[in-house]
This record gives sequence, structure tokens and C-alpha cells, in this order.
Amino acid sequence: MAQGGAIAEHTVLVDGLTWFYRELQPLGDTPRLPVLLLHGLVSQSYSWRQVMPGLAQQGFRTIAPDWIGHGFSDKPDRRDFPYTPESLVAALASFIDALELPQVHLVAQGFLGSVGIQYALGHPDRVDRLVIINAPVSIGSKLPWKIRQMGLPLAGDMITQDPLLVDRTLEGGGPYQVDDADLDVYRRPFLKSSDVGRALMTTVRRLAIDEVSQDIAAGLQTWDHPTLVLWGENDPWLPISLAEAAVQALPNGELQTLAQVGHYAQEDWAEKVVGAIEVFLRQMAV
Repeated sequence: MAQGGAIAEHTVLVDGLTWFYRELQPLGDTPRLPVLLLHGLVSQSYSWRQVMPGLAQQGFRTIAPDWIGHGFSDKPDRRDFPYTPESLVAALASFIDALELPQVHLVAQGFLGSVGIQYALGHPDRVDRLVIINAPVSIGSKLPWKIRQMGLPLAGDMITQDPLLVDRTLEGGGPYQVDDADLDVYRRPFLKSSDVGRALMTTVRRLAIDEVSQDIAAGLQTWDHPTLVLWGENDPWLPISLAEAAVQALPNGELQTLAQVGHYAQEDWAEKVVGAIEVFLRQMAV
């Protein structure tokens, strides 16, 4: 385990699937709960690389996995793993159990962040505080055409085999260009195997955002854990009105907006994300 220095890279075999994850331990012993960081569609755990050191400095162990089908985790055939929200929630639950994490603070970003939110709503004893970053939390959340086309018959097969879809998606979700060296990391799985494109296509097809966002909206009404809804104001895909509706429904929620930040907030401006999460997690429970 990396401690107070470089972010460590690990793999763990869970139910026949290999998860890749990044981890950073704080210096010294700490009573703080670990923070589980979950990335969105087309992204990776690499997106948290500038967030993890900031949280570790405040005494938090940070763990960031690549979703099954994404990054450097396994990409099983859809006949062996269905890539439905239910299967992803179950896989996440098994991953958390495998790492022997009795309770975590959970940070969920983007359209795949919905899976993390669903896990929290279904396992309230395992999640203390919840941070939601530009995710489909309210009725009316829609996949943008840029992502939806990845699931189309024929066209989706071609689009998801193009490594440049990473550039178009990560940069299309906000106001900034991503450095070439970072894009190289995001593109690497697409250059290595066609499996990641097929997994992405199946995930997009089966994500069921309309149903999932309705379920989340209903579940948040009775979710009484402290919750921070953190929203990049420059997200072209999920308007801030969705965040406002979610916070109104939450019994114990707060909204913080991030100026000049888009959908992939941790990629756009990590310092702002770290600052907001750090303050929220260090607050005393009322």
C-alpha cells in the first residue's frame, strides 16, 4: 500500500472478475473512514489522481476502482456479465466486501456514478457520507447524444472501437482540453483490446438512465445521511436544476456549485473538488 506518497495500483479477484484499483494511504494511523471514489462513463480511476493526495493529507485513505468493463479492470463478454445497473451494484458490493471495508464515505461521479448512489441507498449501513458529483439524480436526467450513440446498433460498434472517443467525451463534457499525456492513459485500454469498446457499448445500452434516475430520486427522499451534491456549472449534459431538485428532496443534503467546471469535475479542476469534499467530510455530524 502506498502511504503518504505515490498512488499504488492493485488488482483483486472478486467472483471471478479482476478489479483494478488505485489506493493511497495517509501518513500514520487515522480514525477516519476510507473514501471510495467512483468514476463515470468513459473515464477511469485515473481521473481521481489529483484528488487522492489532497484527501490523504487530511487523513483519509482513498480507494478508486475502475468499473468492470472500464479502464484496466476485466471486460467480460456480455454473455458472462450483463452490465446492467443491478449487476454493477452487486459487483461493487462484492468489491467492497473483498477489500474488507465495513463502512466508507462514498463519492460517485457521472452517469456510472448512479451505480454508486444505488449501492448507498441499498446499503445504508455501509455508507456514512455520500458525495454526488454531476450524476443522474433526478427525473429528467438523460444520456447526451455523444454518449447515447455509443449504444446504437452498427454505429455503436464502430464508435466504441475508436480510441479518440475518449478525447471527444472527456473534453466534450466541460470547458477544458485534457493534456495529451493524460489522454494517453485513458486511451490505453482501447488500444490494447477491443473488449473495452464492446463492454462500453453494452453498458450504455443497458444503463437505463430513465428508470435509474427515477429510482434514485425516490430513494433520496428517505436517505438521511449527510450528503453533498457537488455540481460543475459548465456541465453541458446535466443541468444544475437536476441537482437543485435532488437537494430539495434530501432530508440532510447540501448543494455546492463549482464555477468553470464541467461534467468530469475531478478532471477539470481537482483542487476545487478536493476542497469541497474535505470540508464536507470533516464536518461534525449534527
